[in-house]
Amino acid sequence: MIMQAASKTATFALVGAASLLPCVPHAQSYPAKPIRVIVPFAPGGVADVVTRTVTPRLAEALRQQVLIDNRGGAGGTIGTEIGAKAPPDGYTLTIPAASHTTTPGLYRKLPFDPVKDFSGITQLVTVPYLLVVHPSLPVRNVREFIVLAKSKSNELAYGSAGNGSSNHLAGELFKIMSGAPVTHVAYKGSAPAMTDLLGGHIGFMFDAINTSLPHMKTGRIRALGIGTLKASRVAPEVPTIASQGLPGYEANTWIGVLAPAATPREIVHRLNAELVKVLKAPDIQERMSSQGAEPVGSSPEQFDAFVRSEVTKWAKVIRDAKVPFAD
Repeated sequence: MIMQAASKTATFALVGAASLLPCVPHAQSYPAKPIRVIVPFAPGGVADVVTRTVTPRLAEALRQQVLIDNRGGAGGTIGTEIGAKAPPDGYTLTIPAASHTTTPGLYRKLPFDPVKDFSGITQLVTVPYLLVVHPSLPVRNVREFIVLAKSKSNELAYGSAGNGSSNHLAGELFKIMSGAPVTHVAYKGSAPAMTDLLGGHIGFMFDAINTSLPHMKTGRIRALGIGTLKASRVAPEVPTIASQGLPGYEANTWIGVLAPAATPREIVHRLNAELVKVLKAPDIQERMSSQGAEPVGSSPEQFDAFVRSEVTKWAKVIRDAKVPFAD
């Protein structure tokens, strides 16, 4: 009788201890309701288009609705804060872009930590930046361009989407690594900067490949180099900037998927596996290429490491270039 009572007491103790553990959804039952995907940018941009390309297939694979919620504003920080503070249960995901890793160096205070408050799911795509020039410039490659820029001493100007934008920082990284004394001109968006480049009012800019390609095909601008470390499948004829005298130069925009920190690892890996399958589908790869995006499909661990390295890299560029705070 004493042994039976002790056994019952142990059983009740185990049940009681189990009831105190947090309720964690398991991959086998996940997802049991629609998944919300926060795009912290306005509809129609690269992040939005890429998200709307992959989420229908993700919904099919998970047999659950995937709902897109555009929450643009403040360089992506408004929507990202919502994602950071969501319950870590796999039902709220956030779509970061390159600005996710530059904001720590640009804002004195952020309402979230881009590294500590998130668990990486995967990097979806890279969207390469091109160094494009007005055809009036007598240069055909990056080496010639650097020589020309140094001969003009601050007369050669480049445009960007604004102070602290990704293509502004791409230009500052180029300036630091090459020693070319070029002048930055901030615009209210990449589109007006491109308009001035087409008109010959500025000499060059760093622009996403998807918006530059149409103008390249008509000869209105010339591409000297691409910001990836290896040749692009979208524009294989354009050599890398890194191979033209600036080894290690890399500056691109990118799109990924994040979950709140503490999201169960089985859910993180389930989402990663399904998204990587989507990115490997031939028709998805073709659609991505038509948008100037190159599928990646990294592991959660690789994406977390990538985000950390990008935060460190761009914080140094921002300090060295003395880019003013955004707030």
